[in-house]
Amino acid sequence: MLRDGISRLGKGIANLRRRIYGILEATDPGLLARLINLFIMALIILNAVAVVLESVEEIYIQYDKIFGSIESISLAVFALEYLLRAWTCTVDPSYANPVKGRIKFALSPLALIDLMVILPFFLPDSLLDLRMLRAVRIFWILKLLRIGRYSRAMATLENVLRAKKEELMITFFAIVLFLVFASSIIYYIEHSVQPQNFPSIPATMWWALLTLTTIGYDDIYPQTVIGKIVGSLIIIMGVGMFALPTGILASGFIEELQRRRDEGEEESPSEGGLRRRLPMISSLRRR
Repeated sequence: MLRDGISRLGKGIANLRRRIYGILEATDPGLLARLINLFIMALIILNAVAVVLESVEEIYIQYDKIFGSIESISLAVFALEYLLRAWTCTVDPSYANPVKGRIKFALSPLALIDLMVILPFFLPDSLLDLRMLRAVRIFWILKLLRIGRYSRAMATLENVLRAKKEELMITFFAIVLFLVFASSIIYYIEHSVQPQNFPSIPATMWWALLTLTTIGYDDIYPQTVIGKIVGSLIIIMGVGMFALPTGILASGFIEELQRRRDEGEEESPSEGGLRRRLPMISSLRRR
């Protein structure tokens, strides 16, 4: 009888672990799970807004008690969430081992962000002063990455980035190469004429980046004829170069939404509007 009781207790704990895992990973379709997910998502957004508003000294001084209450409640919720994730992570086959699996989970990027959010507030006061503690709260904004678990739109963006990561990496590498090339050319052309504006290649990279994106860099611009010609070519090349990631992401969204329709998933109104606008965005970029 004792063995049967232990067995039933073990099955009950296993079922509870799977239920909590489904709630935290937003795979449980129940009403309670949806409410908990909405609460966590709202708390993450609220903390991101609080971190931003706290940077305004007048607002922080006037509403410091409200910010303190938000911080205390959020710490309790996020600490409980972290412990529950560490306890239930073994449901995932990737973390099935009770010891090694939990260590692997603790070293995952999102788990490290969760730990950075809560750990500094439990350290002794002698190790962190108030200013450093407020600076550490910048990690709370990184909790926005968690919203992808609860928001279908964010999950769609995550799927697109994952599917197009190789193309985006190649494009980013090409942009960096062109940035180095453009800043080096302009430096050697303009340095002798404007040593204060183009003192080195690394300093020129800021000008080259803003020129490639067609934003412009204050009143600093090439003064030599050759420099103006090269600068014009850099602007023309930059328009096409920085349009590449936009086209890649647009095609990725179209493919992801098409995949969802093929698999019979329902399309939200916002995704439907996005799908209708993406071909137009792509055509405008090509022009």
